[in-house]
Amino acid sequence: MIVRWDTKVRREVIALAVAVGLTLGAGGCSGGGGDDKKPESSASATAEDGQSDPNPQEGTDSPLAELRGEDGLLLIIESAERDAGGFVTVSGEIKNDGAEAARVPIQTRGDETEVMRHGGSLGGATLVDPAKKKRYYVLRDTDGRPLTTTDMPRIKPGASIPVFMQFPAPPTNTVKVTFQLPTFASAAIEISG
Repeated sequence: MIVRWDTKVRREVIALAVAVGLTLGAGGCSGGGGDDKKPESSASATAEDGQSDPNPQEGTDSPLAELRGEDGLLLIIESAERDAGGFVTVSGEIKNDGAEAARVPIQTRGDETEVMRHGGSLGGATLVDPAKKKRYYVLRDTDGRPLTTTDMPRIKPGASIPVFMQFPAPPTNTVKVTFQLPTFASAAIEISG
């Protein structure tokens, strides 16, 4: 499962690098015509305004949910993606909105003995399908380790850490579920893919 996560991250980094390369390449190729004043005035107007056209891949997606927790912690869920292997990966970040450094509470690991013995994690997270009255728990590997972010550091004020959790996928016709994590508020999210 970690290999699958690493592969996904690697693909996203490669896609970002390709997009940046294409953007820079297109910018380098433009402006080669006879009228050099138009690109300069356009660039200087952008610099004077301090504004530029938004990148279609940046900032257009709002988070699926923001869940308040203890000590100023905020869980921001950015995606819940279904993959072909029968899993749903929930990704986002935990941000410290408080004035002091904070740790993710140990209660987030849940109360299952198998998960608890592997230390701090987000193993207590669940997806609830209210229509079918089913609850989906975080997946575990063959040693009982939860397939989530583990061993999270102390988070400084204003800082955040990336997090993920993997669940068995509900049936494909189930799109809306409720995400729950101990010590955080719960929220309705939509599964994509």
